[in-house]
Amino acid sequence: MIARTNTAGVDTSPIRLVIHGGAGTITRSKLTAELEQAYTQVLAQSLTAGHSVLEAGGSSIDAVIAAIVVMEDSPLFNAGKGAVFSNAGGIELDASIMDGSTLMAGSVAAVTTIRNPIRAAHAVMTNSEHVMLMGQGADAFAAEKGLEIVDSSYFYTQFRWNQLQKAIAEERLLQDHDMVPDTPQPDADEKRGTVGAVALDRHGNLAAGTSTGGLTNKRFGRVGDSSIIGAGTYADNRSVAVSATGTGEIFIRTVAAFNTAAQVRLQHIPLTEAADNTLAEIAAIGGDGGLIVLDAKGNYAMRFNTRGMFRGTIGNDGIVRVGIFS
Repeated sequence: MIARTNTAGVDTSPIRLVIHGGAGTITRSKLTAELEQAYTQVLAQSLTAGHSVLEAGGSSIDAVIAAIVVMEDSPLFNAGKGAVFSNAGGIELDASIMDGSTLMAGSVAAVTTIRNPIRAAHAVMTNSEHVMLMGQGADAFAAEKGLEIVDSSYFYTQFRWNQLQKAIAEERLLQDHDMVPDTPQPDADEKRGTVGAVALDRHGNLAAGTSTGGLTNKRFGRVGDSSIIGAGTYADNRSVAVSATGTGEIFIRTVAAFNTAAQVRLQHIPLTEAADNTLAEIAAIGGDGGLIVLDAKGNYAMRFNTRGMFRGTIGNDGIVRVGIFS
């Protein structure tokens, strides 16, 4: 727990930010003390960045972007700088964002030159007539809108390259953040690294965003749930904001984020129960992962059916709360 001074003055309107950095078989034996500290530090920085926006009266959308950018810029997570390699040896990034007050949304898929895909998703939402752009067209759109464009070498990390070579040798897909640097050999089913955030601002508006590098050794332009509104990301002031991480194909098939929101809005099911229901449905057809959920009153849930999930939250008190293990 990391204390932080609350400078919000007399304004007691609820604010809340919840983040995740992926879910999977995360155990203490897989993380050295130094690496655990590194993850905790980046999660805390992400929460602090988003909270600063909310505390100053900024929008939930801007808070979500600020929080996710911190994780996209870290090599620890499978998003932005730390993204995994495709079978072809390149980086293909997905991201999405949604405004709960208007139901406006934007996403990008299979982009290769955008430093922060979450910013590109926001640009699609606010500066185009579309919801999703993909590939070279999305890269060109981002450049046209003045977003930071980088050479593909920016995304290169030796660990991710080694991970690809191992996957190719074994002819299998490694889900999300399948291995963490400098740790013992992990189980093959580990899935963690996709990042996401949900936020509530002082105006009572919700927002959600998600960003990922997808699967190690992915082929044929594969796109997962992180860029699909309703699957990996959803926000509606009438219900909740949701960001997901896990087995992407199954989160798409169960429309996981919208499924959770619909339970809250239409059946008046509590947040935790709704998230658990969705995860149970996912598990029933062979998937796993996690969800972060937030409503317009500041109630939240961080649920997962794996051994752990990188996660954290911060509210009006300005105290950062971070968790990793189950």
